[in-house]
Amino acid sequence: LLVTLHVIMKFGWFEVAALTAASVVNAKDDLAYSPPFYPSPWADGQGEWAEVYKRAVDIVSQMTLTEKVNLTTGTGWQLERCVGQTGSVPRLNIPSLCLQDSPLGIRFSDYNSAFPAGVNVAATWDKTLAYLRGQAMGEEFSDKGIDVQLGPAAGPLGAHPDGGRNWEGFSPDPALTGVLFAETIRGIQDAGVIATAKHYILNEQEHFRQQPEAAGYGFNVSDSLSSNVDDKTMHELYLWPFADAVRAGVGAIMCSYNQINNSYGCENSETLNKLLKAELGFQGFVMSDWTAHHSGVGAALAGMDMSMPGDVTFDSGTSFWGANLTVGVLNGTIPQWRVDDMAVRIMAAYYKVGRDTKYTPPNFSSWTRDEYGFAHNHVSEGAYERVNEFVDVQRDHADLIRRIGAESTVLLKNEGALPLSRKEKLVALLGEDAGSNAWGANGCDDRGCDNGTLAMAWGSGTANFPYLVTPEQAIQNEVLKGRGNVFAVTDNWALNKIAAAARQASVSLVFVNSDSGEGYLSVDGNEGDRNNITLWKNGDNVVKTAANNCNNTVVIIHSVGPVLINEWYDHPNVTGILWAGLPGQESGNSIADVLYGRVNPSAKSPFTWGKTRESYGSPLVKDANNGNGAPQSDFTQGVFIDYRHFDKFNETPIYEFGYGLSYTTFELSDLHVKPLNASQYTPTSGMTEAAKNFGEIGDASEYVYPEGLERIHEFIYPWINSTDLKASADDDNYGWDDSKYIPEGATDGSAQPRLPASGGAGGNPGLYEDLFRVSVKVKNTGDVAGYEVPQLYVSLGGPNEPKVVLRKFDRLHLAPSQEVVWTTTLTRRDLANWDVSAQDWTVTPYPKTIYVGNSSRKLPLQAPLPKAQQVKKNMASPDKSPSPTIPRLYQPPTAALLVYPITLIIGSLFSVLSPTAQGTRDPPSGHPTPLAPSIAADVNLPQHPVNYFARKDNVFNVYFVKVGWLWVTAAFASLLFSQLPYTTSSSQQPRRIGQALARYSLATLIWYLTTQWFFGPAIIDRSFVISGGKCEQVIPQAEEGSASLHTLLTATACKSAGGAWRGGHDVSGHVFMLVLATAMLAFETIGAWRGASDIDQGSKKSEDGDRELSGSRKWSVWFVGAVTGLSWWMLLMTAIWFHTWFEKLTGLLIALSAVYTIYILPRRVIPWRDVVGIPGV
Repeated sequence: LLVTLHVIMKFGWFEVAALTAASVVNAKDDLAYSPPFYPSPWADGQGEWAEVYKRAVDIVSQMTLTEKVNLTTGTGWQLERCVGQTGSVPRLNIPSLCLQDSPLGIRFSDYNSAFPAGVNVAATWDKTLAYLRGQAMGEEFSDKGIDVQLGPAAGPLGAHPDGGRNWEGFSPDPALTGVLFAETIRGIQDAGVIATAKHYILNEQEHFRQQPEAAGYGFNVSDSLSSNVDDKTMHELYLWPFADAVRAGVGAIMCSYNQINNSYGCENSETLNKLLKAELGFQGFVMSDWTAHHSGVGAALAGMDMSMPGDVTFDSGTSFWGANLTVGVLNGTIPQWRVDDMAVRIMAAYYKVGRDTKYTPPNFSSWTRDEYGFAHNHVSEGAYERVNEFVDVQRDHADLIRRIGAESTVLLKNEGALPLSRKEKLVALLGEDAGSNAWGANGCDDRGCDNGTLAMAWGSGTANFPYLVTPEQAIQNEVLKGRGNVFAVTDNWALNKIAAAARQASVSLVFVNSDSGEGYLSVDGNEGDRNNITLWKNGDNVVKTAANNCNNTVVIIHSVGPVLINEWYDHPNVTGILWAGLPGQESGNSIADVLYGRVNPSAKSPFTWGKTRESYGSPLVKDANNGNGAPQSDFTQGVFIDYRHFDKFNETPIYEFGYGLSYTTFELSDLHVKPLNASQYTPTSGMTEAAKNFGEIGDASEYVYPEGLERIHEFIYPWINSTDLKASADDDNYGWDDSKYIPEGATDGSAQPRLPASGGAGGNPGLYEDLFRVSVKVKNTGDVAGYEVPQLYVSLGGPNEPKVVLRKFDRLHLAPSQEVVWTTTLTRRDLANWDVSAQDWTVTPYPKTIYVGNSSRKLPLQAPLPKAQQVKKNMASPDKSPSPTIPRLYQPPTAALLVYPITLIIGSLFSVLSPTAQGTRDPPSGHPTPLAPSIAADVNLPQHPVNYFARKDNVFNVYFVKVGWLWVTAAFASLLFSQLPYTTSSSQQPRRIGQALARYSLATLIWYLTTQWFFGPAIIDRSFVISGGKCEQVIPQAEEGSASLHTLLTATACKSAGGAWRGGHDVSGHVFMLVLATAMLAFETIGAWRGASDIDQGSKKSEDGDRELSGSRKWSVWFVGAVTGLSWWMLLMTAIWFHTWFEKLTGLLIALSAVYTIYILPRRVIPWRDVVGIPGV
């Protein structure tokens, strides 16, 4: 967030980190940058949030400051029953909120279910199953007394196939993930529990995700990994599913450990304030991941609303917030409206899911399975009470878990081997993955091992198994029902035993796996992320041994994602391959249902199966690549991940995205596209309401610790120790001038311009308008009832777009010979690209085609979209100017300065090639050649110019150029007094004015030293003399004493004495001044014009006075533009009529150096930016 300042609020106040980006040893200089966006948008209760927002405002208005702070700050790690708990407001009957992992079930609990992982839900491609799983989890969380479920996950999305936590999410395709993400959220919240969409955002790998964790693995890095991404990729890929989550009404979003463009996820104003709250219209609250909170004031102003688990580090007893947040509000560093907004957002989410009517206290402890224990476990304090009530919350969820496990099993290959008939005489069950963990299903903490069958990966995204049905148990039951025999070998290294069993078998069922998880646990040398994407524990050799000895070998893969199978997938004896993912507690029953035909497989692969790891691109960052600074992960692949990457680089996968077989066959036909009557897209404009304060703050004396309070050791409280705020802060840095550290605009509670892409839940409502209706016939052409998943892809047509992108899908059940018509719609969003200039979505004019099939590479049906409908009605012409609230550089690129050398080259060429220009020359003997025209400029000789501008006494030269800096000063002053300057934020005007004056003063100083005085003669006069020049007598009638003219040291003095300034290098003062003047005024004018336009666009069409104000501002811009234009014209005349080319070049270089220092360098050097600012930014 604050790249160079790196301000941290430690304990009570500010602490400036000793290591800044500039001082980190061997760190790169050109790191990605996350632009600031302030202030943090305040909730407004839009859409379905209106009623609960009013309730939240009402209750928060009754709270004291410490009560509000209590809602925002966790009480500390292991200090209460849940992994995270907020403080409470007993006076208003607001309980402590219990937050608990995980995305697939309740972590650290008992008598709960262990659901299939998110990646399995993605393999079903079934919206209903996603909803039902979410609802079932929500019921269990609610019954355990949990208010907030820390799931589901869409971060990681799956940029890297070997990313450790991909399995917690859904799919690397944003559309598939977005739909299932949203349905899961709806299910959880319909059960009365707040869902948490996580990890926001670009949390794509485990290596270096947490600096302390990396240090534990021996890496000397100062900060966590930075995921660096461009604006288009962010919107079209990683932000996409979170927009769906916001549109689904998600109550909470968890910000991530990693940095985004070198700003931490929980204090990144670009991702939290701009993208999430301003653009997507998120109305709920943002919580930190556990100890991902890195600053106090910075995180608060950047948009974080809840600190979890509350302490700076686990069990530290100190907090960035708690009492320090109270201090920050009392001393004015954090505006009241910001902490009020935090509390309103939390309470609105609480009411939205009906938690106030379903609340029950937590009836379990995360920290012990014992029935009794201390209320505050970690410090063994508080009442010794019943902490575990052993409430069974499983209901009948085992049936759903079994169903999802079966319906998420992807049939990749079937050479007539499946389904099994129970008539197989001998079944060989081979591979450790078929069996049980010798230590028990929950024998490894957070499932941090790969022993026995893999039904759940490892990390915080896990749950305790109530039981685990292994494949060996389930299949043995099936075989015994058919009076067959089972030989099981579950040691992957006993290859001789495996070969012996396979030789006797009618069918060999080989179970193999590949595991991964969260980085705080290392399993078999895999530090969260997979070291490779091969099978674990000798799996490939197990398969090949079985296949070499049995001509009917079926392989079942339990894995977190794709694995390399090219060593054996096409082996003639491998007659079947199934991917079963991470199916949860009913694992064995689920796979038996598919193997024996009770469930006809219909799942489709949610990722691509490549032949090598390299075929995916997107390598993980596994080594420190930025000295001891934050490792840098550059997402140079852009939107091209998974199947998009394979398509772009013509990589042939083994099994493509969306692929999956069935025990029946299907046919798709008769694709029809019908344009709909869509309205024209309108970018959002206007202003928000101003921020509101709810309730009064009062005096510091109201917020000291209550008398008689028996404090719990290490517990995080909201009260302060003393009315002496510095003493309460307990920080030597307290009292520093916060204007030096508070980002510009961060405390401004005035009305703010709305973003063009904003306006509703998930963004501009026009994005979700249907533009086309698409229909296709789907027929079951086989003999078995089953599900088919029609998939609709779109080609967006641009020069650097994916070949196709998934946009719509469904899952249809059909009886044999049954035919149905599947109908879906395409929205404006489905056809749009993100326009980085307009900062809005736009449907490009490129031809667009839709494709329908049953995988990303089997798309037999296609149809073009009508172009007229697509362009005319789908989008209005985008405003190419950025939104006024976009913190973009409203400045020309550095390359724009090329206009100056081009101008001088054109002028010099004209002076050489034009007969008119050459005809003006009548130089005295020994004077410059036509390549160095002088027009007797250096002596007082008669001139015979044929062009008015070649005369030194032309009115423009005398009254404009010769007094040029006076015009520059007048032009700048008109901007200064009419634009104040270039900002709509009154609170920032003094600073902006100061920075503008600093720019002007610096430019004036450089001009003065160069052309007027530099401790005597000016720089250009000194350079002339140093290069051998002097003042010579050229007029015989000169006054007595002219023989000593060579002692004169300035051109002005020389010419006044009747001398000629000869023999040295005469830097063109005209070129220098005119380049500096035009560049300075151009940069200032663009910033001012942007400011004036923003006021017009952002204001309501109201009073005449407002229009007059805007008009006067624009006239000042026009005046400056006129001065700038005339200056450029005189620069061109100078290039034609005066000075040698080398003299003009040196004048140009000096001027450009000044321009670079004042206007370009601040874009890159933040401390310098704090001094001079950037016009319009």
